[in-house]
Order: sequence, then structure tokens, then C-alpha cells
Amino acid sequence: MILFLRSVRYNSATKSARAPIILPEFLVPALSSRQASQPFSTSSPYASRIGGASLSLPPEVDLRVLEPPTSRRKTTITRTEPPKIVEVEGPLGKMTLQLPPYMGLDLDLETRKANLRVLNRGERKQREMWGTKRAYLQNHILGVSEGHTAILRLVGVGYRATIESSATTVQPEYPGQQFVSLKVGYSHPIELGLPKGVKASTPQPTRILLEGVEKEVVNQFAAQIRMWRKPEPYKGKGIFVNGETIKLKAKKIK
Repeated sequence: MILFLRSVRYNSATKSARAPIILPEFLVPALSSRQASQPFSTSSPYASRIGGASLSLPPEVDLRVLEPPTSRRKTTITRTEPPKIVEVEGPLGKMTLQLPPYMGLDLDLETRKANLRVLNRGERKQREMWGTKRAYLQNHILGVSEGHTAILRLVGVGYRATIESSATTVQPEYPGQQFVSLKVGYSHPIELGLPKGVKASTPQPTRILLEGVEKEVVNQFAAQIRMWRKPEPYKGKGIFVNGETIKLKAKKIK
């Protein structure tokens, strides 16, 4: 197929017209009218609704909101306005969470439900922090009622772990601090002090169970232990956290 395009361009002096331009078939789509670009995903855009989801309170958990001492309510928020404090208390402990001034918490004691709200949903910063603070609050409620756990698996010949009441290489940071002693292939044992509020046990010589109220502290300490022997992809040895797996690679053959 050959498309004939008649391009007429007149010269002011000669008043003569040029000959028509002949285009090959593969150039025809490029010169045709450009269609509207289609998105990569066929699903319609849908914003996250995590912030507006209700929080369920167990019967043994108490939730209180401490409002800052302000004389009047404003429609605009200033940076100097103090944040709100949310106290979550349960059988395992007590935790607090700071809420920005543009956030509020509606508590229904009859249905044991709590809803987090923001002042202006149209502002991007408030929408971003809405879901984040809601996730933090959910973790606090679960922490004071059931607690957070992390299980570490030691995979390797001779790898083992023990919980000690004293250490020879590090000094205790607070009275009664316990230490995790790791034997993971070094010439000396690795001793790590437990953070406050975290309990550790070894159901098996190659298993470490961490328990605590704060999810961030538990997972951060598990990451510190894992750092001493990260899983390697050739023999599959290392320290694995929870359900972590690694895909083995083929051995390098020279």
C-alpha cells in the first residue's frame, strides 16, 4: 500500500507547485492522528482507604485521648500547635502515640470501635499520614493485648544461640539485662543485649523467639541479629527471620 500525500507549496516568484510526495506503508501510522495513550493497568485508579477503616478494641484494652491545652479551635493548623497524645493500655503494658494537630479520634465505647479522622482530606500530607498513624495505632493495640513476636532460624553447621544473664564483651545498659549469645562461625561468640521490653527464649538451639509490646523494637532487634549472618544464596546458610526464604543460585564452576 502506498499513500499519496499532495503537498502543495507555492513559490512567490514562480507560482509553481511541487509534485506529490509518495510515502511507504510503514510510515503511514506515524503520520496518522495520534490516539489517546492508554494506562498500563486496566483497573480504575482507587485510593487507599486504610486511614478510614475502623479499629476494633479488645475488652481488656483501654484507649484515651489527651487533648493539648488549647483555648479555641481553629480551621487552620500551625506548626507550633502541640500534638495530641493517645494512650493505649492493656494487660501487657502501656504505650503512647502522638497525633498531629490535624487528626482526631472518635471513640465509641458501646461498640468498642475507634475511627481516625483528618481535618482536610484534600491535602496530600494529611492523607499520607492518615493511613500511617492508623497502622501505628493498630500495632499498639495488638501489642498491649497479644504482643508481637519474631522467630529467627539459624541455618548452618554448628550454628546455635543461647540466652545469657551476663556478657564478657559488652556492658549491661540497665539492671537485669539479658544477652543473646550467637555462635555463627566466628572465632568468638557474638553477644547482643536485649532492648527494654523485649524477651528472648530459645525453644531449640537453632531457634530464637523474640517477644515484645513494640513491633518496631522487636523487628529492629531481629534485624540486628540477622546482620551477623545474612542468608547467602549458594549454600542457603544464614539467619532467617520469620518466614524468610532465599532462592539458591547455581554454583560457580571455573
